Amino acid sequence: MTPIKAGGAPARHRVRMSEATPFARIGGAAPVRALAERFYALIDRDPVYADLRAAHGPDLAPIAASLAGFLTAWLGGPRDWSAERPGLCIMRMHRQLDFGPELAAQWATAMREALAGDPSLDAALAAQIGDALTRMAQAMAAPRVEV
Repeated sequence: MTPIKAGGAPARHRVRMSEATPFARIGGAAPVRALAERFYALIDRDPVYADLRAAHGPDLAPIAASLAGFLTAWLGGPRDWSAERPGLCIMRMHRQLDFGPELAAQWATAMREALAGDPSLDAALAAQIGDALTRMAQAMAAPRVEV
């Protein structure tokens, strides 16, 4: 793979694109899949997330696999999930599901807990991912502005 310069400016250290992605830093596909499975196991068993659990069907395995695929692409890994769903806007999809502020808060809290559940994950990286996903969840729940 061709090295790139961080930030587009001349750099003393060259960074390979695959090494720079959060996907690579998290450890690749297996840890991302484990994160998605830990997230859905958490909302399935913890009554704190009852409303979020109720928003899903009885079998969480397909949605856990979908979340793993989405996160893989979103974190900079293979974009198979996106390629299999051309034109899908994750934000619009969740707004159509009436993903309100309460569910967004439950989702974000559960995701942070799932991230914390991997002791091998760098705490700073987990915090960055958690912050970004929290903002995304909050944006999905934001009221629509009619113009």
